Amino acid sequence: MTGAPVAGLPSATLDGEEWRRICDEAVELLSGLIRIRSVNPPDPPGPETEAARFVADALADSGLDAEIVEPVEGRGSVAARLRGDGTGGQPLLLLSHLDVVPAADDGWTHDPFGGDVADGYVWGRGAVDMKDMVAMELAIVRRLASEARAAGRDPASDPIPGLRRDVLFCSTADEEAGGLIGAGWIVDNRPELLTAAGALNECGGVSFEIAGRRFYAIGTAEKGYAVFRLRVRGTWGHGSMPRDDNAAVLAAEIVTRLAEPGPIRMTPVVERLVDDIARELPSAAAARVRDLQGDCDPSLARALAAIVRDTVSPDVIHAGVKYNVIPGEAVIEIDCRTLPGSNGDTMEAELRRRVGEELWARVEVENVIEAPAVDAPASGGLYEMCASTLIDHDPDGVPIAVMAPFATDAKHLARIGVPSYGFSPLRLDPAERFLERFHGTDERVAVDALRFGLPVLYDVVRRFCG
Repeated sequence: MTGAPVAGLPSATLDGEEWRRICDEAVELLSGLIRIRSVNPPDPPGPETEAARFVADALADSGLDAEIVEPVEGRGSVAARLRGDGTGGQPLLLLSHLDVVPAADDGWTHDPFGGDVADGYVWGRGAVDMKDMVAMELAIVRRLASEARAAGRDPASDPIPGLRRDVLFCSTADEEAGGLIGAGWIVDNRPELLTAAGALNECGGVSFEIAGRRFYAIGTAEKGYAVFRLRVRGTWGHGSMPRDDNAAVLAAEIVTRLAEPGPIRMTPVVERLVDDIARELPSAAAARVRDLQGDCDPSLARALAAIVRDTVSPDVIHAGVKYNVIPGEAVIEIDCRTLPGSNGDTMEAELRRRVGEELWARVEVENVIEAPAVDAPASGGLYEMCASTLIDHDPDGVPIAVMAPFATDAKHLARIGVPSYGFSPLRLDPAERFLERFHGTDERVAVDALRFGLPVLYDVVRRFCG
């Protein structure tokens, strides 16, 4: 599954040895980024800016000017620009984020912040979400800068040979908590750092197999979200005399009712996705996909189940102060992911329906944060460039447009009219449960997958901007 130059593509101007060097560099950058504990929420504050400085130093080492924007102390994002000759239209944006979710040590076979390279993988929190993409984009930007220097040009100010469009690089803070301090702040205050014809963003261009057929998911859409905090009111009392209005007991019943999957609602994006996959499969496997079974692969089936309905996931529960005190209050934090047409109001109504009026009367509800579903055209321009380049590198692969069940900084880009495509190209071992690595234990990415993806990413950048 190793990447190699393909005749006629820009990547073929570099030999295999050079691509091995670029991959080694990307692995080193990824390991270094994983070792920076840029956890969101930050504790202590400051690690995202540390990661931004790491990236800025790597850019400066290539002769590029990098800017760190830090609206809140320690919560820094980093941006840079490579110049084309100005004849090709708006720039291409290479987008990524620097923050990661927390990682408990339990269950990991490698230190989640060790950045270990072992058994053909880079291990650690952020290996797939999404410091791998930071490292890949950074390696490609550094390669383009080196080509400018080889031509006697200053990559900080002169056009990169062969580029007609500018290339923007931006790696943001705070994506894992809605991006308000990262991409959201930049859109509101420094939109020129993100304004582009289109963006390449996280989680797409990644392979998966069904019934022996290899597909590459290109992210063209993503669900929205609405986060709620429910305060459940009970009655304080002595633990020796149990009572029905124990807030912990009430919360447990509420959580049980919220676990109901909810009705299926097929959107045009998902209908097309299911049809596109089924068309490539034998009839029995196609029927299972149309029944939303993901050909019985558990992780694919969960992903399909998530994108055909509004989902409700109670993820944090707080109750009690001491073992012998009946709690008078419990707090439930709920992650809702919404299809197009749903929003915070509709999800609050759905929560109320599931909980029931009698229990809902004991609840105070707070809508913590929400954002809508977004999508981008699954045709023309940047999408077609991503799809055709994948086929050039893997003629047996089938690119398909997908909806991500989670949210990214694409929501902020949509506010300034920038379409975003999930495209961090990786060809994976079919046995690798990639989706389960997101926010999970033993997060890892295969070195061979990076070796495949780097020339793919380079070719998309060069072809779209050339």
